[in-house]
Amino acid sequence: MKVVNLKQALLQAWRERWSDFQWAVNMKRFFPRGATWDILNLAEALLEQAMIGPSPNPLILSYLKYAISSQGVSPRSGLLGPGPPPRLIPLLVSPLQFDDFSRDLCVQALLEIMDMFCDRLSCHGKAEECIGLCRALMSALNWLLRCAAFYADKGKEMLEPAAAENQLKMCLERLEKMLGSTKNRALIHIAKLEEASSWSAVEQSLVRLGENLSGLGSSPLRSQADNCVSLIKSIPTMLSVHGEHLNKTGFPTVHAVVLLEGTMNLTGETQPLVEQLMMVKRMQRIPSPLFVLEIWKACFVGLIESPEGTEELKWTAFTFLKIPQVLVKLKKYPQGEKDFTEDVNCAFEFLLKLTPLLDKADQRCNCDCMNFLLQECSKQGLLSEANMNNLIAKRTADREHAPSLSSAENANIQPNPGLILRAEPTVTNILKTMDADHSKSPEGLLGVLGHMLSGKSLDLLLAAAAATGKLKSFARKFINSSIFVSLPAAKAASVRALLFDISFLMLCHVAQTYGSEVILSESSPAGEVPFFETWMLTCMPEEGKILNPDHPCFRPDSTKVESLVALLNNSSEMKLVQMKWHEACLSISAAILEILNAWENSVLTFESIQKITDNIKGKVCSMAVCAVAWLVAHVRMLGLDEREKSLQMIRQLATPLYGENTLQFYNERVVIMSSILEHMCADVLQQTATQIKFPSTGMDTIPYWNLLPPKKPIKEVLTSVFTKVLEKGWVDSRSIHIFDTLLHMGGVYWFCNNLVKELLKETRKEHTLRAVELLYAVFCLDMQQLTLTLLGHILPNLLTDSSKWHTLMDPPGKALAKLSVWCALSSYSSHNKGQASTRQKKRHREDIEDYISLFPLDDTQPSKLMRLLSSNEEDANILSSPNRSMSSSLSASQLHTVSMRDPLNRVLANLFLLISSILGAKTAGTHTQFVQWFMEECVECLEQGSRGSILQFMPFTMVSELVKVSTMSSPKIVLAITDLSLPLGRRVAAKAIAAL
Repeated sequence: MKVVNLKQALLQAWRERWSDFQWAVNMKRFFPRGATWDILNLAEALLEQAMIGPSPNPLILSYLKYAISSQGVSPRSGLLGPGPPPRLIPLLVSPLQFDDFSRDLCVQALLEIMDMFCDRLSCHGKAEECIGLCRALMSALNWLLRCAAFYADKGKEMLEPAAAENQLKMCLERLEKMLGSTKNRALIHIAKLEEASSWSAVEQSLVRLGENLSGLGSSPLRSQADNCVSLIKSIPTMLSVHGEHLNKTGFPTVHAVVLLEGTMNLTGETQPLVEQLMMVKRMQRIPSPLFVLEIWKACFVGLIESPEGTEELKWTAFTFLKIPQVLVKLKKYPQGEKDFTEDVNCAFEFLLKLTPLLDKADQRCNCDCMNFLLQECSKQGLLSEANMNNLIAKRTADREHAPSLSSAENANIQPNPGLILRAEPTVTNILKTMDADHSKSPEGLLGVLGHMLSGKSLDLLLAAAAATGKLKSFARKFINSSIFVSLPAAKAASVRALLFDISFLMLCHVAQTYGSEVILSESSPAGEVPFFETWMLTCMPEEGKILNPDHPCFRPDSTKVESLVALLNNSSEMKLVQMKWHEACLSISAAILEILNAWENSVLTFESIQKITDNIKGKVCSMAVCAVAWLVAHVRMLGLDEREKSLQMIRQLATPLYGENTLQFYNERVVIMSSILEHMCADVLQQTATQIKFPSTGMDTIPYWNLLPPKKPIKEVLTSVFTKVLEKGWVDSRSIHIFDTLLHMGGVYWFCNNLVKELLKETRKEHTLRAVELLYAVFCLDMQQLTLTLLGHILPNLLTDSSKWHTLMDPPGKALAKLSVWCALSSYSSHNKGQASTRQKKRHREDIEDYISLFPLDDTQPSKLMRLLSSNEEDANILSSPNRSMSSSLSASQLHTVSMRDPLNRVLANLFLLISSILGAKTAGTHTQFVQWFMEECVECLEQGSRGSILQFMPFTMVSELVKVSTMSSPKIVLAITDLSLPLGRRVAAKAIAAL
């Protein structure tokens, strides 16, 4: 049927002056119901006829108003609720075609029509119709803005300012009404993503309105207009407005993350730490000044409680070198309107009020720590000079009232912070020196390495290198120097021996202090693995590493072994010129076995053994280290009554030789050797209940070793440590090490399961929240594996076993939901950036196949997906089928082709399928409430526009289930939980919001 016939019908109605009711009856008689109404474009036709003259035609307008009111019932969709049915959506669009704003009465009539539905829109039709509603709403917004701009401009003219102001007022009232509804703003937000060009037109209209408003001064109309403009500008950032927690001053998660990093991961890169801290800041809504303050508090606590020696130096380097670098990177993140340097200044102002903490740190470090720290921050551009001087002056005045620190013994002690800050440029200089070619005169290199051995220089330099990310290149230089000196050369044999020995001892010391990962190269260019790397991987005892004394690496060429045994047994002292030191180190284990067998069979006497061990340790300490490494592995394999001679030999090798004929730097080398041997033997001596008195080296005993109480079940230890930590409200470094040991001993599932049980025992709200903050920090010991266990095993067990549902009640259930979301977000974020720390990489990784068998997902998903997408997405049979199989599990992650071979993705996808089935189930309980808390926390923690967050694994069908839950039925939440970067995501969101 042609449009012209509709016009004829309208003309007839006008001529015969039909009432609105008559018009409706006759129209239904003239035209059959159904799709024809859409084809006829009834709304446009009525508006076109009504707006022909200078003023609107009241009769035809009455027909239009009757159509809006009477079409509340749609034959296709049932009751549509108040507002326009989809077929009258053109009413929102058609004003755009009317741009003769000089006809005031026509504009007024259009504004009155808009009043009938603009603030209470709803649509229960197809997703396409809902998207149409979004577009129409944006068109109407643009028309209102153009209209307002026109009358604002007209108001400047002197002819009729009052009439123009009245018209402007009417426009602004409608704008306020439309934008006052969060639902409308959400629908416009979807339209903006759907049609970027239309949003550009809205922005242009905004600019024009702003220019024309400049003449209004500070009238009420101006403030009304400004309010509308700010509402429109807030539409693109609807999801990013989050309040901050201003009612708290302590944030134990930040404290624990910093302590964990300083205690266990000094060598780690700064970026993963920055990402993790920002994640915590975002999830817990921490204001920037308090966030920076918490970082500094954790640093000072770490400094105060660190054991003396190496650990204290590591903490000093972490606080004064690494944390300023972390803050420099944090400064690059968007901070809102505030300047980050102001936040840092504010944090220091707060820190100055914690006088007892600062005094204790000053006492420990024997200096004004704050002064060093402020100068370092100023150097890094984190503080202005004026602020720095102001803070230094305040602290200096405070220190006058501090307990007196000056004593004779303290006066001679150089403070560690000053030494560390001086050591940092020295590291760079040493690296440059070692890069030079020393093949012609290796004495220069020996001088540099020898100087590093004196006092605590080595540990200072290593700590500074570790904190600034230079330790790996430092270690590579040692390895290369040991390669160079492992070549035989008659010239300067003693220098060659010393270079080999010092570099070997330093590398062992680095591996024991900072972990063997620092030494290992990613890949050798020539494909040849350096000697030290081979030895360390196969022969060096480490915590948790079991060595086989019969391994081929301990069994080199027999002729070399025989000549070495003869050399050790016969010579009064070693001939340096003949030695290839790396070969001697690889052969010594087999030589020791031969010597041990000869001693046990009484072929050799104790005096002969003494002479041999003196020969081994007399010139180079590295041979003694290699010999003890094999003996430690050997002793583990022997029975109780067979160990005596092996242990006696370890004693002999560990006792330094104080003769006159030793090589240069012998005393310094013995200090490092004794420390290395003590670390190597610690486990085996404990297991065999043997004591070996290592010479007093001046270096610290092994820190954080042997922390677990004997004869106490590890579950009791875990419970008691967690209870103490919860009572204190923060995690100390000793507790972190106990948790780490328990995680190693009990395994990931045992550790996670027992800590979750402890959390679910809590019944007070403030205790559960504190427990979550602390548990999240403890889980940072191995976030990836603990998250897989929590989301893949523990949560599904709790949610599917009705006998456990009572444990999920508020507050512990809500706290567990919060912990689960925090862990999921952190793991997913760091996993996507490939940021597993070296500490976590060491631990055993479950095979991916374990997760594939645990969570079988059909691997033919893509073909099913394509079939589903090519069918009608709105098919009621698919979306409401009780069989919630692949058809109803379509999620954004599948459209983004996220790999389901990855364990974390697999676990998240299955968890959301489980959540979806709980929401769609006919029975409700605490497990349903848990799901609601879980989703609420997901929305709370979301970043604006975070495509690729964990919510991409949520099936699209879950959106319609979620909006049925009262606390989740808000437009902002729908926008937050759907992936609006996908057309299907926008349709799902539009459908859910339009139906609210």
